[in-house]
Amino acid sequence: MEAFYNIHTYLVEHVQSPVRRQLMDEIDWTHRLIGIKGCRGVGKTTFLLQYAKENFGTDTSCLYINFNNFYFTQHTLVEFAEEFCKRGGKTLLIDQTFKYENWSKELRECYDRFPQLHIVFSGSSVMRLIEDNTDINEIVVSYNLRGFSFREFLNLQTGETFTSFTLDEIIQNHVNIAKNICKTVNPIDFFSDYLHHGFYPFFLENRNFSENLLKTMNMMLEVDILLIKKIELKYLSKIRKLLYILMNNAPAGPNVSQLSVEIETSRATIMNYIKYLQDARLINLLYSEGESFPKKPKQIYVQNTNLIHVLSPENIDKEAERKTFFYNTLHAKHKVNISKYQNDFCIDGKLHFKCDLSKQNKHSNKMYYAVDNIEIGNKNEIPLWLFGFLY
Repeated sequence: MEAFYNIHTYLVEHVQSPVRRQLMDEIDWTHRLIGIKGCRGVGKTTFLLQYAKENFGTDTSCLYINFNNFYFTQHTLVEFAEEFCKRGGKTLLIDQTFKYENWSKELRECYDRFPQLHIVFSGSSVMRLIEDNTDINEIVVSYNLRGFSFREFLNLQTGETFTSFTLDEIIQNHVNIAKNICKTVNPIDFFSDYLHHGFYPFFLENRNFSENLLKTMNMMLEVDILLIKKIELKYLSKIRKLLYILMNNAPAGPNVSQLSVEIETSRATIMNYIKYLQDARLINLLYSEGESFPKKPKQIYVQNTNLIHVLSPENIDKEAERKTFFYNTLHAKHKVNISKYQNDFCIDGKLHFKCDLSKQNKHSNKMYYAVDNIEIGNKNEIPLWLFGFLY
């Protein structure tokens, strides 16, 4: 146990978190079992350690553990939690949860046996903590940690402390909001950098970002999909090929029959792979209102713009990039569907948005325009970058 305390102390004292994530204030930390989901690379480990640092420091009532530790090949989580509680432990932070075989059953046992213990655990975005997990679905509260928003990226780059805004606030007051922000910085000066490399926090590391992101993408396929979904390794090449085809064609509606021929597998398997790729946060699926998986999506998008740049850095479709940014940032807190009208998105079943503004388009007062490359909007024309302030 002392070795775990020593590791915890070292990690908490050395954690680097240059931007405080907004999710830290959105979580109800009074819950006894909290799951933090997120795709690989968005900073779940840093988030757990930052929580420990802010609230406990090196107080031994809080302990961070990682299931990468070989200790857990011979000892159970329940045994560990019991010993921790005997030593006065109150809050257990668990990382790499999916690497422990009976994680959900033992989390349930810990919850039932140690009522004084609070457990916060991180999980892959592929893990379905509530929908398919009868062990803990009634007791766990799940939150999603996303990559940096444009607001978080801008704060990091400028040293400012811009706050987020709701969609209603942006729609009703976007001119004044944008004017106030632009008094301090010109967001457009930073927007291209964000689209290229600002979503994943590891751009701060002293490594080649593109190579690091490619490595992360492969880990998503090999670990977050194959391992968690228990898919045989021999099918990895098919999933990789499917992902490459989908990303190169995005945004577009999938031809499942043609994909089935190209990948040499069944239509049903193609649809399952597409869902896994969505769960791993590599693609986004856009449906008509009222529809969802297992129906075929109307369009498939790359999950975020950084992935577009690493896939084909010399052939960026600017319109696809703008739409991908808009979908990704709205998807964080809103329901996004394909619009029934001649525009791109329907938000929460009532707001219609178009992401490209052509002079040939006849403006409609019934829709909003997310406009690229403007600092301040006008009426129903809203700067595209400002939607990066939704979280």
